Amino acid sequence: MNTFLSVVWDPSLGIDLGFFVIRWYSLMFIAAFVTGLHLMKKIYIEDHIPVEKLDPIFMYTFVSMLIGMRLGDVFFYSWDYYQHHLLEIVLPFRENANATALFGLIKGWEFTGFRGFASHGAAISIIIAMYFYSKKHLNKPWLFILDRLAIMVALSGLFIRMGNFFNSEIYGKPTGSSFGVIFKAAGEKVARHPTQLYEAFSYLILFFVLWHLYWKTNKKEQLGYLFGLFLAVLWSLRFFIEFLKEAQVDGREDWVFNSLNTGQVLSIPLVLIGLWLMFRKR
Repeated sequence: MNTFLSVVWDPSLGIDLGFFVIRWYSLMFIAAFVTGLHLMKKIYIEDHIPVEKLDPIFMYTFVSMLIGMRLGDVFFYSWDYYQHHLLEIVLPFRENANATALFGLIKGWEFTGFRGFASHGAAISIIIAMYFYSKKHLNKPWLFILDRLAIMVALSGLFIRMGNFFNSEIYGKPTGSSFGVIFKAAGEKVARHPTQLYEAFSYLILFFVLWHLYWKTNKKEQLGYLFGLFLAVLWSLRFFIEFLKEAQVDGREDWVFNSLNTGQVLSIPLVLIGLWLMFRKR
């Protein structure tokens, strides 16, 4: 098969400073938060909310996202493993009888970092965290802050998926043609769907739509509408793009009905909640 129309993707791990490598995914993660805080400040000013209240929302979002992403992977995707390795849920180490002594002291363990994250878990945890933030810091309805935070999360999705693209992870199935991306860093030799880019640019469009609705229409006055639109569109996009993705967990590619994977099953209730928020009677 001719591959002259495909893109060979083989980026470096990051920016090598000699003594430390700044990974592209980490840079995208930081860019998501910095950009989000900058734009959220504009929204707070528009809504006459003291900008000092941005500091706690950063901490609520950051901490809840990390916890939710981690627990989402543990319980939605990898419970078969973690139920027998409970300590590895909270510790960045893994049991390995052949590993050298950790820090020269502890035998049988190796440092791995936290390697499992799931966006569905983050969605749930951030929503819960915003309930407490709105009650303690804003004294406004829960959906008020969710409507505004949804705009920033849509933009953050762009950066996160670009980070996945740089890491050559969460890519798609073979295109079966000369079009696509060859993820050389992941050892691939055939053109595959760059599903990270499909999601990234879809989220960017969603961000512009939500941003326009906030500033140019009165939809922000319809409590829950922007958040509902965010849920309905983002998770619908995830649902359909999942058909093009390679299975992320062995044995879970056909979880139910021989056609839907875990990510798609988890997306359905979020889409339905979003539609209900958009069209419910006020």
